[in-house]
Amino acid sequence: MQARIYRPARNAMTSGMAKTRKWVLEYAPASAREVDPLMGWTSSSDTQAQVKLRFDSKEAAVEYAAEHGIDAVIVEPKERKMNIRPGGYGDNFATNRRGPWTH
Repeated sequence: MQARIYRPARNAMTSGMAKTRKWVLEYAPASAREVDPLMGWTSSSDTQAQVKLRFDSKEAAVEYAAEHGIDAVIVEPKERKMNIRPGGYGDNFATNRRGPWTH
């Protein structure tokens, strides 16, 4: 049984970092997905693909995989720089702006 251990990236639709602190153990699909001829839905007989285990630390996830005989690949996250402007959003509408505000 193969799995990967990773820390999820932030949602591209938000600037927040929610649900990115915990580590996830996710099983690799054991069988290919098939298209149902009647409805057109995709399905698989592999139920492990639905399982996502969350851990507080990478070490806890690796330890769990070792205890249960799971061959896990660890994917290290890419750290992102903080994008904090000194004035923030309110600086866009400040009365002491150097240039005129345009769209």
